[in-house]
Amino acid sequence: MDNSNFQSINPGYNATFRPKRLSLGLVVPLESYAVGVLPSMEQHIERVQLAERLGFAAVWLRDVPFNVPSFGDAGQLFDPFVYLGLLAGQTKTIALGVASIILPLRHPAHVAKAAASVDVLSGGRLLLGVASGDRPEEYPALNIPFAERGERFRDSFAYIQNMAANAPALKNAYGNPHDGMDMLPKPIAGKLPMLITGGSQQDPDWIARHGEGWITYPRNIDTQARLIADWRTRLQAAGEPNKPAVQSLYIDLQDNPDALPQPIHLGFRSGINPLRAHLKLLQEIGINHVALNLRFNQADIETTLHHLAEALLPDFATKT
Repeated sequence: MDNSNFQSINPGYNATFRPKRLSLGLVVPLESYAVGVLPSMEQHIERVQLAERLGFAAVWLRDVPFNVPSFGDAGQLFDPFVYLGLLAGQTKTIALGVASIILPLRHPAHVAKAAASVDVLSGGRLLLGVASGDRPEEYPALNIPFAERGERFRDSFAYIQNMAANAPALKNAYGNPHDGMDMLPKPIAGKLPMLITGGSQQDPDWIARHGEGWITYPRNIDTQARLIADWRTRLQAAGEPNKPAVQSLYIDLQDNPDALPQPIHLGFRSGINPLRAHLKLLQEIGINHVALNLRFNQADIETTLHHLAEALLPDFATKT
């Protein structure tokens, strides 16, 4: 496998992901709401614009169609594609990611149209994470069988990929575009960078062959290293090009720069120096991008963003 570069797709993908390098992004909303499930969404645009000025590589939205009590997080409240469209007009360079669109819950024609629209309107800054979904309560709300989500995911994935072609001809469970009908606009690079989240009810080899990257969850370093190595081995065995690996990480940044890590949900509370050391380990094992989530951060968000940028981006910025 050629490790010298990733394939070139759109400007957002190309600027965010570099082999053997780790870049930093942020999960929207950029605020603390450790108590309760609803963010205030105050100053949300201004904070994304600040993240762009400071040099973060990407911001990431989530697809949370229903506020499911057992899930405990309503995300950024707004529909991801509507919000991505707003962010496309309010930013200039930062990559706009979504991790991840729950494909079985949407018709792929709508996903393909909305995603290509965001990609074009933003100048090619869309990063399209996709998943099968892990909130079973949402499926009966849409009269969709939870047990069928794996097959629906594959059919939806194929449909969206095909819509990037000119006058695509396709027939699967979602429909039959035919007789020269077309889907416009087309993605900037001729295809969308579709990154698959977790297992998405698919065989690991299928994920290696089809995704333009893999979004996974935070784990201890040894386990994460083994899983990333296994995924890259599958890429090589399938004759696929090198692709980026992405993970999230909840953090609560402490004033003491050397404060030792203490576990929190899907991350840890620590000073900036242990956080830097952890990110360097993730870079060494092959993670190419970390999306930091500040939901449980106790310090002022603007202060934290400046602190992270000043202390970390000199080591983890990939843009030139």
